[in-house]
Amino acid sequence: MKDRIHDLVRRTRSIRRFRQDRPVDLATLRGLVDLARLSASGGNRQPLKYVLSCAPVVNAGIFACLRWAAHLKDWPGPVEGERPAAYIVVLADTAIRQDCDVDLGIAAQSILLGAAEIGLAGCMLTPADRAGLDRLLQPPPTMSIRLVIALGRPAEQAVIEELPPGGDTRYWRDAEGVHHVPKRSLEEITVAAYGP
Repeated sequence: MKDRIHDLVRRTRSIRRFRQDRPVDLATLRGLVDLARLSASGGNRQPLKYVLSCAPVVNAGIFACLRWAAHLKDWPGPVEGERPAAYIVVLADTAIRQDCDVDLGIAAQSILLGAAEIGLAGCMLTPADRAGLDRLLQPPPTMSIRLVIALGRPAEQAVIEELPPGGDTRYWRDAEGVHHVPKRSLEEITVAAYGP
């Protein structure tokens, strides 16, 4: 299955350093959200809503509410100049549905695959300061912020590493700043396979 979709999924890595000087416009963000809109939704209820930002002042407010790369203990996050050029904040409209975790995963992956296809990169983040983000964005009372997707042109490389059995799944950076992401083998994650 080494085809285009396989390549696209391999390229869709969590990127945490961006070319902040390369803007992402609202039309691009709308196009990415349209991919999420067209994606599957449990019971076709479509409870997810979105806040789009490519405005530097709003971006700075969103950035202040996030925490970056838990496994990189000595790295506080991207410095000015390497911060995301845009954000898509995903909200759940609880008046439509309370539980939307499956929808959330599908929508976020659709957005990130679409971003990779057009040369952008992203990272899914849960807000560290949800109250601060609520104050900044002021979503309607029935909507709760579930996820922030940081977007921009990548300023780092991320590569997949094959994880040996029993190996450490924590991602890491090498001396050149390349982000390494260990992945369990297909054999290790396949519990059973039935067929002729």
